[in-house]
Amino acid sequence: MSLRIGIDLGGTKIEIVALAADGGERLRRRIPTPQGNYAATLAAVAELVRQAETELEATARIGVGTPGSLSPWTGLIRNANSTCLNGQPLKQDLETLLAREIRIANDADCFAASEAFDGAGAGAQSVFGVILGTGVGGGINGQLLRGANAVAGEWGHIPLPLPDAADLPLPPCYCGRAGCLETYLSGPGLAADHARRHGIQLDAETIAGAAATGDAACEATLQRYEERLARSLAMVINLLDPEVIVLGGGLSRLSRLYLSVPQRWARHVFSDGIRTVLRPALHGDASGVRGAAALWPAA
Repeated sequence: MSLRIGIDLGGTKIEIVALAADGGERLRRRIPTPQGNYAATLAAVAELVRQAETELEATARIGVGTPGSLSPWTGLIRNANSTCLNGQPLKQDLETLLAREIRIANDADCFAASEAFDGAGAGAQSVFGVILGTGVGGGINGQLLRGANAVAGEWGHIPLPLPDAADLPLPPCYCGRAGCLETYLSGPGLAADHARRHGIQLDAETIAGAAATGDAACEATLQRYEERLARSLAMVINLLDPEVIVLGGGLSRLSRLYLSVPQRWARHVFSDGIRTVLRPALHGDASGVRGAAALWPAA
């Protein structure tokens, strides 16, 4: 089977890509994620695969990028912000539905692997990939680094560094902790911060658009966001010292981040100079799903 299918199982959408042996895309489409319904999510993934294989008249090897990770101890999904997946035998259930082996990895790891291989981090010795979307995740380098506990790169559930008065009280996180990076740096986290400070419920896209037209409250919200992102990435630089940090997810489309965040992170990095560069994902929204397909070798 030379055809590879990647599935990006996101909080708001499920995307599928089919790659030929040469890496060229044969098919790509997306559908909304069934909210809070594990059985419906399984059915949606299986139907996407069946439709793709029927259309392409081929059987594929399948890789899935999912929020959270497979527990090395139980084989069940854990730590997913799509909480209906937690505690579920996703790999086993998909293998039963599709009658073949399925490879599964964290979605941010898939994103990082894609961008390190032939994306915005291509040619760099070290890459840290960040997803800023419905949730927040991180992945390290082009070879999947899972770690001893399969939580390598789980950046979204590290506490916000150096919280000040503007960051308090620490927001509760679905994981049971408070003040996780995800509660500040995800799209819903940005919206929640704006609502706490300004009393108006707006989504991240609306806040960004209003800030661009001079809305002072929305501009203040984005500046708080940029400062928090800068502190959080400075921590990554101090720990991993990557050559390139690549941003993906919906909030990565805020072009102002690539100038303002490096300016802000300088005072938090333990070095007399900073060579690390911040870049948007070269493959955009398709990067994670391409990385999922690449869980299988090309031939």
